[in-house]
Amino acid sequence: MRAAQVVTLTGPDDVVVNDVPEPVPGEHDVLVEVGAVGVAFPDLLMTRGQYQIKPEPPFTLGVDVAGTVISGGGFEPGTRVAAVGGWGGAAERALLPAAFTFPLPDELSFAEGAALPMNYLTAEFAYEQRAQLRAGETVLVHGAAGGLGTAMIQVAKGMGATVIAVASTPEKQEFARAAGADHAIGLDGFKDAAKELTAGVGVDVVADIVGGEVFLDSLRSLAPQGRLLVLGFAAGQGIPEVKVNRLLLTNTDVRGVGWGEYAMRRPEYMAAQWQRLLPMIAGGAVKPPIGAVYPLAEFGRALVDMDERRALGKLVVDPTR
Repeated sequence: MRAAQVVTLTGPDDVVVNDVPEPVPGEHDVLVEVGAVGVAFPDLLMTRGQYQIKPEPPFTLGVDVAGTVISGGGFEPGTRVAAVGGWGGAAERALLPAAFTFPLPDELSFAEGAALPMNYLTAEFAYEQRAQLRAGETVLVHGAAGGLGTAMIQVAKGMGATVIAVASTPEKQEFARAAGADHAIGLDGFKDAAKELTAGVGVDVVADIVGGEVFLDSLRSLAPQGRLLVLGFAAGQGIPEVKVNRLLLTNTDVRGVGWGEYAMRRPEYMAAQWQRLLPMIAGGAVKPPIGAVYPLAEFGRALVDMDERRALGKLVVDPTR
């Protein structure tokens, strides 16, 4: 079967499609006919040997997967599922951990299903476990037009929050609105715009995927007892620092969001998260926007497009193409 593989740790341009042996399931595996693979940031890092998980080349990429069960895991053959694993999903058939594989609602396509696991479970963890988000609060989302950004918008809406999306261009702002944001504002002057939208009070939660230069103004955007969630550093401007006296004077928090580290140690946790997402899917708040679908041979190009921040929504690879 065909698989998108890393043969040398020289980056996404060198991802290749190889013929590999058919996977043989173990006791705790689900064998899946893959319908779609989400393009994820860990995939990009693994092409360079920079991720905390370091499989030995050659290895198959693919963290987020949706498809149809062939066998295993207590699923009926033919069940539509979405799943998340360490790697190995970017192939025509894949083995997935049964504990991290979930029935995919009929109203979602395979492409939408492949957009769900990592981003939407991260968003749910960020708000439910780290921010303790409450209905009626206001959330500001940076990097709002990307895959994780749109997940942060939709899960916040599903939990009853008002969402202010921050994006760098009018096109991205409109995309964030279409994903469900109540307001969309530009990056320049976002602090003052957020204050104006909240009658001078500030926002209750900032979801910061970008880091870098936005960090300080994100802190200044918080209302008293506000929480800034650190989700990543997409700006590529280094790791920001905070003077903790500011937190003391304003009764605000900076909270790290490490969903993978938390969830992988608690195998039952993801299943509980999935159950909390299902009503949001059924109610229409969660419907992942797909920016583009690539054939398997262009997995590397999809990673480059994500890395260079050209992506709107989630990028997906179709291994049947």
